[in-house]
Amino acid sequence: MLEQLAEKFYHQGYNCAESILLAGNEVYNLGLNDKAIHSFAGFGGGFQCGDLCGALVGAFGVISAKYIDTKAHDSVMIKEYSQKMMRKFEEYLGARKCMDIKPVFYDKEVKCLHTVVAGAKALSETIKEIEASL
Repeated sequence: MLEQLAEKFYHQGYNCAESILLAGNEVYNLGLNDKAIHSFAGFGGGFQCGDLCGALVGAFGVISAKYIDTKAHDSVMIKEYSQKMMRKFEEYLGARKCMDIKPVFYDKEVKCLHTVVAGAKALSETIKEIEASL
C-alpha cells in the first residue's frame, strides 16, 4: 500500500522526499498539512546536490511524525527507530547518498521511481518491525 501511494505521488510530480512523506501521511494518518509537506521540497535529489537521499529523508519525516509527540529529546526511542530505518534503507538501496544510489536505481524513463518504491518498502517494513516491538 505505502509503495503504491508513493509511486502515485511521484507520478504526480512530487519529488522523492515529498512522495514518501505524502504516502506515509495518508497510510499512517499523520495529519500533516500542506505546509509540512512543502517543507520537504528541498530534500529531493539528495538536498538538491546528491547528498543524503530524499527518499530516506522523507522516511525519517514519517518516522518522526508517527512516533514523536512533543520533541525528539522527549523520546527515548527515536534514536533506535532512526537507526532501524537507516539500516533497512541501506539494505534495500545499498547506500544513503543520492549520488551513490542514482547510478544503480535511476532510469531516464522513470527517473527516481525505483528509489522511491524501494524507500517506501524499507519504511513500511521498518514500521512493521517497530510496531511488533511495542
